[in-house]
Amino acid sequence: MKEIFRNIWRVMRRELKIMFARPLYMFASVGVMLLSTFFFLTLMRKGSAELMPVAVVDLDQTSISRRLCHEMQATPSVDIVLTTNNYSEARLAMQQGKIYGIFVIPEGFYDALVTLKRPQMDFYVTNAYTVGGNTAYKQMLTMVNLTSGAFQREVLRKKGLPDDVIMHRIQPLAIEGHLIANPWGNYSIYLVSTILPGILGLICLMLTIFAIGFELKMQTSHDWLRTAGGNYTVAMIGKLIPYTFIYLILGISCRLILFRFAGFPVNGSQTRLMLGLLLFIFAMEALGIFLIGLLPTLRDALSIGALYSMLGFSLSGFTYPQMGMLAPVKALTYLEPLRHYYLIYVNEALMAAPIQNSLPSAFALTAFMVLSLLVAPRLHRALVYQNYPLK
Repeated sequence: MKEIFRNIWRVMRRELKIMFARPLYMFASVGVMLLSTFFFLTLMRKGSAELMPVAVVDLDQTSISRRLCHEMQATPSVDIVLTTNNYSEARLAMQQGKIYGIFVIPEGFYDALVTLKRPQMDFYVTNAYTVGGNTAYKQMLTMVNLTSGAFQREVLRKKGLPDDVIMHRIQPLAIEGHLIANPWGNYSIYLVSTILPGILGLICLMLTIFAIGFELKMQTSHDWLRTAGGNYTVAMIGKLIPYTFIYLILGISCRLILFRFAGFPVNGSQTRLMLGLLLFIFAMEALGIFLIGLLPTLRDALSIGALYSMLGFSLSGFTYPQMGMLAPVKALTYLEPLRHYYLIYVNEALMAAPIQNSLPSAFALTAFMVLSLLVAPRLHRALVYQNYPLK
């Protein structure tokens, strides 16, 4: 046992020298995580995207149309960067990516309101930018509904109706929304809290593939195994310990920023949430070993790993709910570790659910670790014989 621990320590020292000799390792882990955290926290600093640029095509040019534009500009979600009476100009701005939505006020809008007709309002949004387009559309629709209600209220007031009767006519059904686990309606509470661990998982997967594949590409695997005393398991453990330590530091730091400084809620167990993060890191490392063992060529393994990781953001279910997916796609979601971490996060941080709700996801993350064992003989032969393409 002493010899095993001594060999693990030797492999760790060798890997640390490689890491510090190549700044790529630290930039691809610490640098990418810091930049991502800063970007998403500033993007969603008030819970949703703000000041989405839109254009207003005012074909009416009346006081009420200008008032509508002024009230829309006062909202925090949109920013009117272009006001024109030429639809083609606004369309060109959207095609150039300068705006996310077009709000068209039709000609005769004021006259139609005065004569109690129903003017038609047109919205145009771009779904090339999902968050920007949806935010702009939601805000424009809200402003039209508020304008319609305000005008009806003024007309009914002039007819002498009391305010309580007016409100019953404008809104016969009063809706009370009770948001469970996220009473603020903060979009970033579940979005950022899953995107950042997803980026961490991407780092784990890609660096694991690169660290092992680089040994094959540079034909240094014999020296690596010799440092480990010829033991494949010792070689893997010694190589991955420094990276795992870095991933844990990054994960803990990210959680401190989100839950302590950014004020994200943690209604359940911090310990179980931390264990879920640890299992997620182990699962992504095991997937990295599986991919480089299945395709012992650095280029191919990195390409497959990048594709797999990017699909994880869509298949995890935090942007598009799993229940709305097609049956074949829904089955694929269970093959993504990020999906299982997301469920643990929702159960522990938001819902404060009992541990039984998180156990299936924890077992699924543990099952991913078996993948590294399936390719162990093949990867060991690749390290020994080095008979795979070097490019």
